[in-house]
Amino acid sequence: MADQCTLSDEVTLSGVALHSGLDMNMTLKPACVDYGIRFRRTDIIGPTEDIRAIAENVTSLARATTISNSAGHSVSTIEHLMAACAGVGLDNMLVEIDGPEVPIMDGSSLDFCNIFNEGGVRLQSKPRRIIRILEPVSFESGPASASLRPSDRDVLSLSARIEFEDRAIGTQQASLVLENGAFCKHLSYARTFGRSSELAGLQAKGLALGGSLDNAILVDDDMIINPGGLRSADEFIRHKLLDAIGDLALTGASIAGHYEAVRPGHALNLGLVQALLDTPTAWCWERQDADMDVYPSDQSAVDLAKEIRA
Repeated sequence: MADQCTLSDEVTLSGVALHSGLDMNMTLKPACVDYGIRFRRTDIIGPTEDIRAIAENVTSLARATTISNSAGHSVSTIEHLMAACAGVGLDNMLVEIDGPEVPIMDGSSLDFCNIFNEGGVRLQSKPRRIIRILEPVSFESGPASASLRPSDRDVLSLSARIEFEDRAIGTQQASLVLENGAFCKHLSYARTFGRSSELAGLQAKGLALGGSLDNAILVDDDMIINPGGLRSADEFIRHKLLDAIGDLALTGASIAGHYEAVRPGHALNLGLVQALLDTPTAWCWERQDADMDVYPSDQSAVDLAKEIRA
């Protein structure tokens, strides 16, 4: 079984936030075993609680995934960063951010993957936490559906189909096995997308204020508005798989099983995650620690410092 991984060193990056339009600065830092992925708001004056990237902390799914702590401090649009972490096998990391939203970068996970690959990750001294799917579990919402079922693989595999009336998108389907660098090669570049007809309405609601042709695909029925066009003919379904990987990472562990969805989206994926966690017979821990619960336990600052220095 693979060991856990964290960053080899801290790295800082900046960019505009898709929905708020604010300029955001983030520092990604190594963390100790079983720490998971956590966010810390550095712009908050006074003590504040770090926000674990786990399903129980999700407070909004309005066009992005938002997590919050008990004080109501939140970080939104975490899905592309979470997908990159899951895609490269990065288990433990502290994200320090000076505002309420992860920068959108180019609308995909590509910049995050490049940062992880260039800066490097290091193995840690404990096996990775893996949720093994034992029996099928599903979630439906109208015509949309998603499921997780057992697989003989030790990693997550995915297949999904989207069905859009927009002729530029139409019906697309794709599959992927999350191994051998497949995420960075085949999904990381796929950008978020939206309709030109919806843009004014979203901005009136305070959403997509930082959106541009530099960080999203804009569709107008049968036209792609972006001058450079698409990065692949099926970029839309690839981005939906990317989002699903980021959403499933909110279980707080890697998943050994097969994900299948029709018309996937954040709300559908989080409904599936919750259905899984609410069905204890449907899964088990691959690594059987005596004190293991659904999410990793907190680590003290002293333990964290020792692990980073090791």
